[in-house]
Amino acid sequence: MLSDKDIKKFLDENNVWYNFIAKPETVHTADAAALTGIPLEKLTKSLTLLDENKNPVLAIIPGNKKLDYKKLRQALNVKKVRMVAFDDSVNYSGYLPGATPMVNHKLKMRVVLDKSLTSYESIFGGGGARDKILELKTEDVISLNNAIVADITSND
Repeated sequence: MLSDKDIKKFLDENNVWYNFIAKPETVHTADAAALTGIPLEKLTKSLTLLDENKNPVLAIIPGNKKLDYKKLRQALNVKKVRMVAFDDSVNYSGYLPGATPMVNHKLKMRVVLDKSLTSYESIFGGGGARDKILELKTEDVISLNNAIVADITSND
């Protein structure tokens, strides 16, 4: 399993600015936001999915929004996507749910970042451990992942 030390090494090797924030252990984004005071719209959920060919996909969305599967399928140009079971996501990302960072995953994944996140200079996400949050510049999240930027959340 990967950890916050693996992310730190990856970011240092890529000369990327980052900021780790310690917090009590949490799994859910809303809990992490409440404990740290980080706005939920800037604290991301990194969701692990599979497309119809069983290729892993990471959807990075704001903590205050829900994933729109139809929009994600359109962004990826695939017919089907399904969420990976909670306990199985570690097999793809290398991290426990609630700790999954926006970069540096176990398997090469197609990454789609919700377009609304590009309005922020930096965004927050899993820090590789459930007691850490990682702040990265939004442009670095996009470039390190070669991410697709698209509207992938529902309006409700």
